[in-house]
Amino acid sequence: MLKGLLLDFYGTIVEDDDAVMDAIAAEVAATASRPVSGREVVGLWDREYQVEAERQPFRPLRDCALTSLATVMAEVGCAADPAPLHERHFQTGRSPALRPGTREFLDRVTLPICVVSDADRDDLDAAMALHRLTFDAVVASEDVGAYKPDRAMFAHALDALGLAADEVLHVGDSITTDVHGAHAAGIRAVWVNRRGETTPANAPITHEIADLRELLPIID
Repeated sequence: MLKGLLLDFYGTIVEDDDAVMDAIAAEVAATASRPVSGREVVGLWDREYQVEAERQPFRPLRDCALTSLATVMAEVGCAADPAPLHERHFQTGRSPALRPGTREFLDRVTLPICVVSDADRDDLDAAMALHRLTFDAVVASEDVGAYKPDRAMFAHALDALGLAADEVLHVGDSITTDVHGAHAAGIRAVWVNRRGETTPANAPITHEIADLRELLPIID
């Protein structure tokens, strides 16, 4: 029996940082010393971020993002200071727009919800306060000292709700961190396919939705 929900935050409840990352990457590409596109810069940035996030000891998301951006800028020969670009990135993350359907979903859902986010706690709190969002529990990466898909993130969320893995659904937009992460923790995963992408073969997806409104008939 379904007794609770675990929700990713960025890309699921609010919009992700795609637009600002694309804009920053375009600026880096435009001033790079070798030919490179903005899309390639985004790919390199994501690659380097994953490297930084997996390093030990744990570091906040802001630190991982700045280090990875600086590494990519050096790699493509962009001499600009990464710090102002990085700050613009994270200021946008503190004031994201709600995703379509979020307010309607939250107004109608009755199950307890725990947000499970890789965002730093201060940025997460700022974004929730902006939209006056409250949840039964919130688990941020800084609380755990790990990032999704680490099983510890999901274990903390289950403990926060006092529920077992088979009593919840985890809902998120990342196949790697949300879907596979939840599946590895024994939790059924709902994929928020916000870009209308082709469903990956063999991904352990229980349900696929475009926004949270489509979850309502599933959990009723």
